[in-house]
Amino acid sequence: MSNKAPRGVRLVITLVGKRNVGKSSLINAIAGQDVAIVSDHPGTTTDPVPKHYELLPLGPVTFYDTAGLDDVGEVGELRVKATNKILMRTDLALIVVGEDGLTDYEVELMNRVSKLEIPYMVVFNKNDLKEPVEADMDYCRRKGIPFYRTSTLESASVDEVKAAVIDLAPEEMKREPVLAGDLFDEGDWVVCVVPIDLAAPKGRLILPQVQVLREILDRDAVGVTVKEREIEETLMSMKRDPALVITDSQVIMSVAGDVPDEIPLTTFSTLFARYKGDLASLVEGAAAIDSLQDGDTVLMGEACSHHPVADDIGKVKIPRWIRQYTGKDINFVMYSGHDFPDDLERFKLVIHCGACMLNRSEMLRRIKECQRNGVPVTNYGVAISKVQGVLDRVIKPFDI
Repeated sequence: MSNKAPRGVRLVITLVGKRNVGKSSLINAIAGQDVAIVSDHPGTTTDPVPKHYELLPLGPVTFYDTAGLDDVGEVGELRVKATNKILMRTDLALIVVGEDGLTDYEVELMNRVSKLEIPYMVVFNKNDLKEPVEADMDYCRRKGIPFYRTSTLESASVDEVKAAVIDLAPEEMKREPVLAGDLFDEGDWVVCVVPIDLAAPKGRLILPQVQVLREILDRDAVGVTVKEREIEETLMSMKRDPALVITDSQVIMSVAGDVPDEIPLTTFSTLFARYKGDLASLVEGAAAIDSLQDGDTVLMGEACSHHPVADDIGKVKIPRWIRQYTGKDINFVMYSGHDFPDDLERFKLVIHCGACMLNRSEMLRRIKECQRNGVPVTNYGVAISKVQGVLDRVIKPFDI
C-alpha cells in the first residue's frame, strides 16, 4: 500500500516565469535533491511536471515545474495552455525572474495570478550572474509584493525562499484540516455506511471513506463500518446512540429511513463539499434543480477519470434521478479530470463530484468561476440529497 499523501490534500506550489530563468534549478535547491531536469538550453521543461516533497511544517506539497510562459510556436502555445491549467489548481505561486529583470511580461503574469487570487512572491533568481536592479525591487515594494533575491548556488538565500513559502502558504494549509472531527468527541461512536456495488473499487474503499475512517481513529473515537442493509440491526445492537452516521449518498434514502431522527446523519460527499469547497454555496446551488426546464443543459464535473460502469453515478444515476424529480427532458454533459469548460454560461447548472482528487484551491476556483458566469453549482451528494428529499436533514449537523 502506498504511503503517499493523496493528491487532493497536498499544497500545490507552482513556479512560473520565462524560459531559462532557473525554475527547475530552484525547485531542486528547495527540495535539496535533483527532482527536476536542469539545462542551459531554453525550453528544457515541456509539460508541467509535479514533484512531491515533504515541506515541514506544512507537510506534503507538490511543486510544479512549468514550461516558460514565453514559449513560442504551435507547440509552445500548447505548453503555455498546459501551464495555465496548472495555475487553476495552484495554492501558491513563485514568479521567477532571470537576468532580464522585470518586464511587461512579468507584470502581466502578476496580474494574471492576482486575478486568480493566488498568493505569490517574486524570486529574483541567478543573483550569482546579475543582481536585481533597484527599480525592480522598488516596484515590488510599492505594490506590496514580497520578493527575494536568490542564487541556487547559495544555500542561505534558498533557505530564505523556503521559509517565505511556508510563511505565505494559506492559513488553512497550516492547520489540521477537518472532515468530520468537529462533529464527534473522543470515545464517541461513528457509524459509516459503505455500500458495495459495481462502482466500488475492487479490494479497497474510496478515498473519502478512507479519510473519514482515519480521522475517526486519529481522534480516538470508535468507527463502525457497515453496508446499508445492516444499519438498522447495527443501531439496535449498540448500547448507546452513535454521535454521527455517515453514509454514501447513493443510499441516503434508505439509510435516512433506518436512522432515527434524533441521530445526526450526513453523507461522505456532503463532508467533502465542506472540506474541499463551500458547503453553503453548494447547498444554495442545489435549489436551481427546481427551476430546470425541458432542453436545459447540466454539466456533470468529475475530478478524476475512471472507466464507467453500467450504473455510473455521474453518467447514469444522478441524471436519471434529476429527470424523475423534475419531470423534464434535460441534457447532461460530462467533463472529467482537470479539464473544465471555458463556456460555462451555456449550462443551467453545474453538478460537481466530491472533489477528493482536487485540492481545495482548485475546487473553490471552479465554484467562483461558475458564480462569475452566473451559473449555479452544487455537488453530487448535495444534489442527490436534494432530489431524495432529505437535504435538510443531511446538512443539519453543520452550521450553515
